[in-house]
Amino acid sequence: MGPRSQSWLAWAFVTVLALLAGATSSTEGTVDAFLVQAQAIQLTDHPRFAAMLAQIHADNPVMTPAQKWKLRYLDAWEASFNGRYLEATDAYKDILNHSGDEVLAARSMGKLLSAYAFTKHYEDVFTLAEQAVTMLDRTHNREARYALLNNLSQSMTFSGQPEIAVRYALMMAEVVPEGETMCRPLATELAARYETHKLRSDDPKFKRGIDACNVMGDKVFANMLWLTHSELLVEEHKPLEALAVLDRIAPSVVEANFHAALTSLATQRAQAFDALRRDDEAQQRALEVVGMYDVADIDVWLRDAYQVLYNVAKRRGDSAAALEYFKKFSEQDHGNMDDERARSLAYQAVRQRTLVAKVESENLARQNDVLRAEQLLTLKSVEIGRLYIALLGIVLVSVAVWFVRVRRSRNRFQWLAHHDGLTGTLTHQQFMAELEATLAGMRQRDVPGCVVLLDLDHFKAVNDQYGHAMGDIVLQHVVDVCRAQLRPGDLLGRLGGEEFGVLLPDCLPEQGLAAAERIREALDQNPATVDGVVVQCSTSAGVSSTRFSGHDLKRLRNDADRALYEAKRGGRNRVVAGMQADRTIEV
Repeated sequence: MGPRSQSWLAWAFVTVLALLAGATSSTEGTVDAFLVQAQAIQLTDHPRFAAMLAQIHADNPVMTPAQKWKLRYLDAWEASFNGRYLEATDAYKDILNHSGDEVLAARSMGKLLSAYAFTKHYEDVFTLAEQAVTMLDRTHNREARYALLNNLSQSMTFSGQPEIAVRYALMMAEVVPEGETMCRPLATELAARYETHKLRSDDPKFKRGIDACNVMGDKVFANMLWLTHSELLVEEHKPLEALAVLDRIAPSVVEANFHAALTSLATQRAQAFDALRRDDEAQQRALEVVGMYDVADIDVWLRDAYQVLYNVAKRRGDSAAALEYFKKFSEQDHGNMDDERARSLAYQAVRQRTLVAKVESENLARQNDVLRAEQLLTLKSVEIGRLYIALLGIVLVSVAVWFVRVRRSRNRFQWLAHHDGLTGTLTHQQFMAELEATLAGMRQRDVPGCVVLLDLDHFKAVNDQYGHAMGDIVLQHVVDVCRAQLRPGDLLGRLGGEEFGVLLPDCLPEQGLAAAERIREALDQNPATVDGVVVQCSTSAGVSSTRFSGHDLKRLRNDADRALYEAKRGGRNRVVAGMQADRTIEV
């Protein structure tokens, strides 16, 4: 846009504000023009959009019901942009249910999906997504379909279903409204494809998307594409190229003041500096990320920031800081794994409800068929009656089979809620719950016990060298080896990634150390072998005992954590016991 066009728009903006300042003298056409202009610059010039909203509320012009609904939508959009999701959610529901405007209803449905995804209400996301698909089938307005598909794709990405998100993004590209470009469809598609782990930084769609966003002047989506591109560069071990991209877009990201983009920018800078061993800059950026969150927040970027801080502290030889950052990294890692599991369970739960509803509908239809069959039986001969009775039996058997399948599915989902899908061990949450309950019973009966924490050594190297598929096989092998060394009453759980926990009830300290050493030695002497490829895997172990730590779960875990850290620091592939106050014992 040239200086002349900019001047014209500035004059038009001032003129509209002047007209609105007359309050009751404002015309319906003036208000419509103002709302259209404001909506057009939501992302391209967000500060001016916010100023326009403040101005129209201050002037309080006379508006028609339709104009009030449009203004309510813009207010809700601004609230969600600034993270006020509860306020935005109530407004979107009101517009969806009462506005009577097809385009506003579709836009509100889409933004409601995004709000649920951002606030981690995953069951609400998937339930509303089914309603959104139904709305999509009866929505013929091109702009409404475009907006709804955009938010469907983004919400599926946030909720752990990127493959579905990619399909919605491709559908979105087929209904680009007049005046739009391929900016948002391509940005939405690439964001989803990134989550599938099948995207590379040299994909030509990055340039196409960025060029399209620049044509529109859409800074938010252009930055989204650049940040996805730079994140891939960091993952592909190209930190200097990533920093060049981040430095180029930093002013635009700061100007837009979008929290997710600011957090991604700081996190990627920290990771790039960490890869380059520029410790002061890496630490500064990582602490900047930590400062963007509240104490109780759980987020992937916060996890990555603590990993950078741990790496820097470790390189500097600051063991106390490294241990503290490692604990915070572990908390974030476990929290994010729990969030991934919650997304998966929510998706399965909604699918299960849909399946049950379908079965009930089919069952009702079959019951109607049975009634019709009974009416026909009174009019037919005995032979024909026998035929219909046989058919009735087939129908009832079919219904029984359906219900058996549903019950099996439900049992399977319940099992998955408490067990790790890859290894079959207890999940982190379930292991901690059973551990606490068992310790309480042991305390009442004055029974000793030991807790063992296992962390596989250099497991990331296995994934990097052989791939994640081989890494999964190695984890299953590790669990098989561990179970072979444990008693039937011992508890085994996966705490996250390559970390496992074991509770040994009715176990003295020396027996706990011996059990941990057997596991360590068995893993060291029994590498995983897949298709002729031998993968060596060792573990470090930390052991705590109720004799020294009592039956308190937190004290037992802290002592075992401290011992595990000492085992790692001492060279790995060893067992260390945290069984006396303020010191550990290496086996």
